[in-house]
Amino acid sequence: MARGCLCCLKYMMFVFNLIFWLCGCGLLGVGIWLSVSQGSFATFSPSFPSLSAANMVIAIGAIVMVTGFLGCLGAIKENKCLLLSVILVVWLKFWYSQRLFVIVSENAKQDLKDGLALYNTDNNIGLRNAWNIIQAEWKCCGVTGYTDWHEALKEKVVPDRCCQEHYQECGRNSTNMFWTRGCYEKVEEWLDDNKHLLGTIGMCILVVQLLGMAFSMTLFHQIHRSGKKYDA
Repeated sequence: MARGCLCCLKYMMFVFNLIFWLCGCGLLGVGIWLSVSQGSFATFSPSFPSLSAANMVIAIGAIVMVTGFLGCLGAIKENKCLLLSVILVVWLKFWYSQRLFVIVSENAKQDLKDGLALYNTDNNIGLRNAWNIIQAEWKCCGVTGYTDWHEALKEKVVPDRCCQEHYQECGRNSTNMFWTRGCYEKVEEWLDDNKHLLGTIGMCILVVQLLGMAFSMTLFHQIHRSGKKYDA
């Protein structure tokens, strides 16, 4: 009975982590594609220059791949060290993701405002492209409003994408109508409108990770208690 349960658990753990590993491969592929094809679109934050969408997807994909590989190998080999590694990786991912979220959210608004000053600099084309796209798509201007650009650029001008009627150099014409709402407010509004969908996705990810940890801990405990391997 014990042998059959452990074999079943072992192969469930293997299949689960194989799917996890394949998802990691997919995320890594998407991240690399974003990095290659959208390389000119960088992060908005000068304090976190590596915190771009492509780099985040690559990092998440790599972590998921490593976790899935360790889980697969640990399950099929019934290796306690590898199973313990899976538990530690999942726990560390939870801890670091929470810490990163707190750090970014606490300083986000001011950090974004500081980044506006880099808009016209030669070596920050990625930041410039990113601001142009988000202001055009979301019909917003600056972080909290178009006056953020006046403070950042030290003159009463805004990027052309802030203009409600867009044309070249329209941002230098003070009589033009600019988008009055800041992009930070628009993002907060979008997050609020989609909080149920984002919450569902977050819960699914959490459940998958907790299942992986539970499988690893259970199999680790069974192997440790029995002190021997069970062949299928």
